[in-house]
Amino acid sequence: MKTKIAIILFLHISGIIIPALGQELSPKEIIRKANERFNGEKTSISLMAMTIVRPTWERTLEFKNWNSGSDLALTLITAPARDNGQTFLKRENEMWNWNPTISRLIKLPPSMMSQGWMGSDYTNDDILKESSVVNDYTHEMMGEEEFGGRLCYKIKMVAKEDAAVIWGHQVRWIDKKDFIFMKSELYDEDGYLVRTEIGKEIKMMDGRLIPTILELIPAEEENQKTIIEIREIQFNVPIQENFFSQQNMKRIR
Repeated sequence: MKTKIAIILFLHISGIIIPALGQELSPKEIIRKANERFNGEKTSISLMAMTIVRPTWERTLEFKNWNSGSDLALTLITAPARDNGQTFLKRENEMWNWNPTISRLIKLPPSMMSQGWMGSDYTNDDILKESSVVNDYTHEMMGEEEFGGRLCYKIKMVAKEDAAVIWGHQVRWIDKKDFIFMKSELYDEDGYLVRTEIGKEIKMMDGRLIPTILELIPAEEENQKTIIEIREIQFNVPIQENFFSQQNMKRIR
């Protein structure tokens, strides 16, 4: 008996049989870990570029993002010149847009959350993160499936009835080893696929592996997509709450 206990203790310390001892992660915990890996457990600051691809033209935006938890976010457009200085602020469920060209601050109503951000296939909700993939959905394990050369958890996320979300349900593929976001399918309330998002070019950034390219493809729009490139990112950098203010929207550069 002592020998058996010693073996189990050794394996537990080595991390070999933790799942066998009843500590397997729930689908919700897997989504939480993947979300924190990508967005930071507390905060993140990132430099990104977004390329909007259409059948006859392409347009690229550059912007900087500051996030603190799920309630505070600030986005600054840095290029092209005609959009430089435009900012977007989220504080809990309230959101604003500052346009320096016309010196106008606009509060975004909830009805605008499903609209394309800066003309892209990403919505205002995607960029400003009004909804929470952890708290606004119920999570169900659908099994395991390989994607992008990695074995992934396949998890279905169904929107809660009282949640302010724009999707009826989502299906996400999360890498089992490193909890990396690999793919998601987003469906409307009637169960029709609206778009697919794929994570590519996984690299080490600020000490963690993340997809540095996100490709969003609408289901019913041929030769149309939006590509986000993460150029720099820092996780869990101290940011004061008063940084996320309407006053700062107008002066940040």
